[in-house]
Order: sequence, then C-alpha cells, then structure tokens
Amino acid sequence: MATSLNRLGYSALRSTYRVRPRKTTQPTLFSPRPFHTSFTRYDDAPPDIPKSAPPTDFMASLHPDDRTLYDSLSPPEREDFERTAQMLSEHMSSPRVESKLAAAVSNAAYELASEAPQAHVNVPIIKPGLMAMGEMDEQESGEDEEFEGDDMTSLAHGDLEQHREIREYARIAAWEMPLLSKLAKPFVPPAEDAPLRFRYTTYMGETHPASKKVVLEFCPSDLSSQLTPQQRLKLIKLVGVRYNPQKDLVKMSSEMFESQAQNKRYLGDLVDVLIAEAKNEEDMFEDVPVDFRHVKWKNKPRFPEEWKMTAQKRDQLEADRVRRSLAERERMENGMLVDGMKTIEAAIRAAPVVDDSKVLLDAQWWKGAKGKGRLKRGLR
Repeated sequence: MATSLNRLGYSALRSTYRVRPRKTTQPTLFSPRPFHTSFTRYDDAPPDIPKSAPPTDFMASLHPDDRTLYDSLSPPEREDFERTAQMLSEHMSSPRVESKLAAAVSNAAYELASEAPQAHVNVPIIKPGLMAMGEMDEQESGEDEEFEGDDMTSLAHGDLEQHREIREYARIAAWEMPLLSKLAKPFVPPAEDAPLRFRYTTYMGETHPASKKVVLEFCPSDLSSQLTPQQRLKLIKLVGVRYNPQKDLVKMSSEMFESQAQNKRYLGDLVDVLIAEAKNEEDMFEDVPVDFRHVKWKNKPRFPEEWKMTAQKRDQLEADRVRRSLAERERMENGMLVDGMKTIEAAIRAAPVVDDSKVLLDAQWWKGAKGKGRLKRGLR
C-alpha cells in the first residue's frame, strides 16, 4: 500500500512539473546565482511545455503493479485508496509545492554548476584615455584617438582649463560681487535687553559634523537689570567652570541636536532656567564658596607708572639737554676738547725712522725653508 502511494506521488509530480531544455551557453568568469525560483526565458527557446492533464480514468493512471493491488482490494478499501490518491494528487499540484520543487531543482542546478570546472576567461582591461577621465563609463569610452598633431597637448589643456577658471572668478568679482553692497547693513550694537551672544560655524555649503555646534556667551554683569548682586553670585556658582572671572564671561556650547536652530533654542532655554534658579531665594548657596581653581591666572606685565612720560619729566629732560650743550660749547672754546686727527698726526711724527731695506731682507729670510724651520723650532 505504501509503495503504491509513493508511485502515485511521483506520477503526480511528473504530471505537474516539467523541466524544459535550456540553452547551452559558453562558460563565464563568474557563475551567477539565481535570486528567484522562476525559470530564465531565452529568445530562441521553444515555447513552454504545457502541463499534462491528469488522466480522467483512475485505473489508467495506475502502474501495472498498483493495478494488481487495486484489483485485490475490497470495495471499501478501493474507496479509501482512491480518496488518498486524490488528496495526494491535489497536494502535489498545489502552487506552494510547485514553488518548493522549482527552488529545489534550481539550487541543485546551481550546486552542480558551481562544482563544474570553470574556464578561465581573460577580460581585457581598457585603459581610459584623457578625454574619458572623470566619466561614468570610462571603460566603454575606450582609448583616445591617435594624436596627429592637430590638437593641443594635455599640459596645454590643463593651462587652458586653469585660465577658464581664473576668468570665471574674475567675472564674478567684476559683475556679481558689487551687487552684494546692496545687501550691506550698518552695524548696530546690541541693546541692553539682548545680553546673549551666539556664535556659529559654517563651512561654505559643505557638510561637516561641527557645523551644528552653537556657542553662547554672556556677561553676568549685563543681567543687572534682572538679578541682584547676590543672585548674580549664585548664578556664577551654578555655572561653575563655565565662568571666566578674568573676563567676567560665561561660555556654553551645544551640539547634541542635528540643527543649529535646535541647539540655539536649547541654550536659550538653559539660560532661562539658570536665571529662574538664581532668583529662587530658598537656598542662595551662601555656605558654598566660589571656586576658581579651573582658571589659569596669567600675570601680564604692565608698564610701570613711574616710567611714563609726564610734563614735569619732559621739562627736566629739556633743561638737562641745554645744560650739557652749554658745557660742551665752553670746553670747545677753552680748547679742552680732544681732536682725534691731530692726535694721530702727532703720533706719526713722533715715531722713529725705520730702514725699509732691512725690513725687506728680514721678511725674505723668514719666508725661506730655513726660516720656516727656525720659526717652527722657535714656536716650540
């Protein structure tokens, strides 16, 4: 009975699924793996083989051995046999089972193709030419045509492209940049009711992670209209290391959000929270000392006050210059000044006369070989 049911299942499979012949192709460098279970259709392939309809007569569909077994069964067993065969035929002809069978056949074919030896195919690599540089299809463009002396060289083309770029910026500077003066606005210093200063960073249209960062600066002394001195001191204690006592400046930054507007809004709300907390008089932090250990104090040298020029010092310097000028003039009139030229001429006249011939003979004697040896022995 089981053998007969297996044969019925295979007969249903043969009647519902047929593999059509495929086109013989040349071996490729890479064997493609199918991403679907449907068959590949070719232009020159024969039409699809229609599914064979199941036989209308149940006895005609049975195998000779199964027919002998069927004849030996009783009428209730025959009805049970026919009912089981009908259910098996409907199950094997369902689309879900056909899809699974097609996938199994496709995977088996792929594994067989991957195990087969692949022929090595040398794919020629075409070197792109100068005219195809930067194009999307450099390989399809191919090499440049042979240079026949009717065009410029690559260096000349580079110089020409640079010249075009320079002229483009020159046109922008001459015709477009003067129009920006219409958008110029006079500088208006911030009012007293706007103590917050925001700083942004831009990279001229380029995307950069630091472009979303916003920096906020304000002076606690500018909040005198809103906070008392005790409240400003509490605000300084709340901001902690973000306060610089040398410049009386509070500096905060934010880059946790994706846009500058969100970071600016966050910093503005944070300042509002700090001011509201500073105005809360339940705890003024009077027992908490101010800690400025985070500040590196720099001693800047200052010009001494006693060295600065005053009107009294200027009059004293002028009187000293006049006094020294009168004393020098008096020494000149009395002949007390020393004249250098006269002193040199007097020393020359007082020097003894030396015989030039004797000096020349002594010089020649010392230049000889013996003179060099004597000179060396004398130095030793």
